Amino acid sequence: MENGILCALKFGWKNMWAKVLSLCDTLSNVTYENLTKIIRYSEAGSADKARLADDSFQNNVDHWMGGGTCFSMTWHLFQELKMMGLSPRLLMGHKRKEKNIHCALRLPYEGKEYLLDPGYLIFDPLEIPDALPFGPGFLFFPLIPNCVRVERENKHISLLTGSMSAPLKLRFEFDFDGVDEKEFQLHWSESFGREMMTYPVLNRLDRVNGIQYYYQKGNLVLRDQNGSRIERIAEENKVTVLSSLFRLPSETVERALGILNKTF
Repeated sequence: MENGILCALKFGWKNMWAKVLSLCDTLSNVTYENLTKIIRYSEAGSADKARLADDSFQNNVDHWMGGGTCFSMTWHLFQELKMMGLSPRLLMGHKRKEKNIHCALRLPYEGKEYLLDPGYLIFDPLEIPDALPFGPGFLFFPLIPNCVRVERENKHISLLTGSMSAPLKLRFEFDFDGVDEKEFQLHWSESFGREMMTYPVLNRLDRVNGIQYYYQKGNLVLRDQNGSRIERIAEENKVTVLSSLFRLPSETVERALGILNKTF
């Protein structure tokens, strides 16, 4: 009888993990983009109102206007995991000179801790290592097209990415303990005033073919396991190309670009 209960529990946990992976896979089809964020901010007139109008509060990616930035993607994932009965923790990401400019999740599961960072197009739960001397202090993940290294030092998590042919670079640092929902939403509202709201930023990962498409300030970067190349998009082709590559309605692209052209 006891063995039967243990087997049932183990099966339940395995089934739960399969649901987590399926959720991450579904989210990987969502484009990282700030165009809908720019449109909402223009319409709402305030950061708090724009945040509350974000599609991620519907928590249904099929009804999203197009995509979202790290805040909306992380918030969606956070809500879904909580509804599954799990206990994700919201993390704020920092660069050396800038605080609270990125976000991710820490997920405790079966005695281990995992980092989930959909806003950086990492749709695989990455195990967070134990810090030295209790563990290796770092773990390496040969993802395609970007390799990832997760480091742990006491209460800090570091995320480094790169490629097999290039050195890894420190992208973000996170406090292990994380923040509560109120603080997370405060930083989300603050993000509407950041510089990246003054130009289009789009990022999409084709997991099947191992290709990343990244667009910022007129430059389109295509990255695969062989390296990166940069292309310029002609002004007259911008709406068509961005709409096609990043799977966004052409009306959304045109509208956001129009707002930026009038404002900046």
